[in-house]
Amino acid sequence: MKRPLRLRLVLRDLAAGSAFGAMAVSGQLPLWALGIFLGALVLALCDVRLVARHARLSALGLMVAAVLLGLQLTSGAMNAVVAACSFAGLIAAQRMLSTPDAAAEGQTHLTGLLMVAGGAALSGDMTYALCLIAFGVLASLALALGVVEAAVPDGEPVPVRAVMRPLSSGLAFAVAGAVAFFVLFPRLNWAMVGPRSAPGLGAVSSAGYSNTVRLGGAGTIKGNPRVVLRATLTPDPERDALDAYWMGRTYDTFDGIEWTNVVGAKQTERQITLRPATDTLLHQRIELLPAYGARTLIALEMPSRLGNAIAHTPTGTRSTPVQLQGGGEVRFTVTAPSYTYEAYSLPPDAKTGMSAGLVQAERDQLLALPEHLDPRVGPLAARVLQGEKEPLAAARKLAAFLQKDYAYTLEQAGVPEDPLADFLFVRKAGHCEHFATALTLMLRTQGIGARLATGFYGGARVDGGYLVRAGDAHAWTHVLVPERGFVTVDATPPSNRTSQGSVLLEKLLAFYEAVEARWRNSVVDYSFRDQFELASSLVRPPRRPAGAPEKEAPSRLPPPRAWATAAIVAFVVWRAGRFISRWTGRAPALEATRFLDRVDALLQRAHVPRFEHETLEDLTTRLARDGHPLALALTPLTRRYLEARFGGQALREGEAEHLFATLRRALDAEAARRAVKPAGQAGPTARAS
Repeated sequence: MKRPLRLRLVLRDLAAGSAFGAMAVSGQLPLWALGIFLGALVLALCDVRLVARHARLSALGLMVAAVLLGLQLTSGAMNAVVAACSFAGLIAAQRMLSTPDAAAEGQTHLTGLLMVAGGAALSGDMTYALCLIAFGVLASLALALGVVEAAVPDGEPVPVRAVMRPLSSGLAFAVAGAVAFFVLFPRLNWAMVGPRSAPGLGAVSSAGYSNTVRLGGAGTIKGNPRVVLRATLTPDPERDALDAYWMGRTYDTFDGIEWTNVVGAKQTERQITLRPATDTLLHQRIELLPAYGARTLIALEMPSRLGNAIAHTPTGTRSTPVQLQGGGEVRFTVTAPSYTYEAYSLPPDAKTGMSAGLVQAERDQLLALPEHLDPRVGPLAARVLQGEKEPLAAARKLAAFLQKDYAYTLEQAGVPEDPLADFLFVRKAGHCEHFATALTLMLRTQGIGARLATGFYGGARVDGGYLVRAGDAHAWTHVLVPERGFVTVDATPPSNRTSQGSVLLEKLLAFYEAVEARWRNSVVDYSFRDQFELASSLVRPPRRPAGAPEKEAPSRLPPPRAWATAAIVAFVVWRAGRFISRWTGRAPALEATRFLDRVDALLQRAHVPRFEHETLEDLTTRLARDGHPLALALTPLTRRYLEARFGGQALREGEAEHLFATLRRALDAEAARRAVKPAGQAGPTARAS
């Protein structure tokens, strides 16, 4: 048996690994499936083919795995797509560890295609795209090397270096054709048939909301650069960085350590209205990503309406009602890795009034103090205010005091018994929760209503939208101002409100997010509408330049890009025509080869004796020289084969069947003649190659 080329096997196994990676990056495959495949990949790359010696045992293992996956599927512990993808990975692992024959080669590449399709159904995000490209390149090179290897005689080396350049050119041509096909062929939006996002490999939700805010913990989340929210705003502020608060919920009750709410769930609707709408609402199209990890809707302060929500679950997308909770929180009723929804917020200078959804119990809590509040807090606030009673002026005065005399830090060693007193009178340093809690409680000691608000602060502009990171999580204070309602006052120093993570890491992630946004807009969300707009943009006349005289008549000719596109299309059509003409020129040769195969099959079934390596021409010549009856049927047939194969004279319609019918009659006659001949007079029995 001819030993397979090692490089080809490595490329094949790496292609299978890339295809499996296209599924694994979704983070939905079970860990045991990941472990089995990675182990098999390592063994295959080390050229250890365990299954070659234990084929039956490995088949039994596959059957057991299929049964276990089926049980998980029927019990609801695993959905059908994940089960199918896991089993495809196991089959690929088994094939990689098998004897590298032609069957194993084809089955490995086939399961690779299935795994790539499974990856598209599971995620389809940017990391999937990288795995898809890697699979396409590696699998194409492996298949091409297989063709070259088959054409090299036994014992001779495969000219790998000599063929890599033409193979790379062919691969580039194939990729360019695939891109052109993707752009031009009418297609639907990918997001319509697959989930928009998945949890991701190793992803841990880090910015989730809970029902309480516990004072005294370290602010480790401020160093997390993961993106939790994407938003598109209308009207677009067109600023590189937003100086804005994204509100999630508020808290009204503080027991000295934890903030909670006095009221729980209220109503469930498709859309929740928190405040009366005005004519100048700010519309937001928001996508909460798997890194967010909570069911609380986020919106720019002050939110008016939230709803029209879509949950992107592992089994598909579906609409989800939203539920109003205490503290102005709005939650999704369906648990999913990610969501999209719409929100409307009042402009920053609007008079909000008291929220319509605020019940009496919540209003009463706006002045509530913890039972064991340190007695020094009230006098400290009074000393700072020096008689200031107007709520907003007092809040701003206290905020300025805290920003000036207290330091910002994320280091909070130990758990103090009274975290507020520890912040105000001992350490005099803390993070946003300490500053916000201190301001809220100091206002309440002076008879001014206030509550704690949590959410995010900031927003970086990427590809026409805004990104919010987990490190942008923030807390601030809502001050109740007569005839204006709740007004935001932030005691945290301005430079410490946004993410406190590594600048280099944030830039790298911002670059990745920008590329991923391009991927989603140009590939995942690319649809027939985008194709129509692309075609329209090519032929649309250019706009009049700014400052150009109006009397200058616009040109009626198509723009230069239309001419350039037409030239490129003409060149591609010309090249395609050349290729097709060459291919059709080879068609008679291919037809003649198939004709010869059928002749060989007839002769073999009739047990016509042939010497080893004896061609059809040699056989016909020998039979004619010996005066054999078959020569009368084979002579015209061989002549037409040679004319079709090398003379460019293709077989006419029905000619091949006529020649075959003549040959069959001659073979039948020869078989009848040999049946009456005594045994032992047969000729040579060797078969031609």
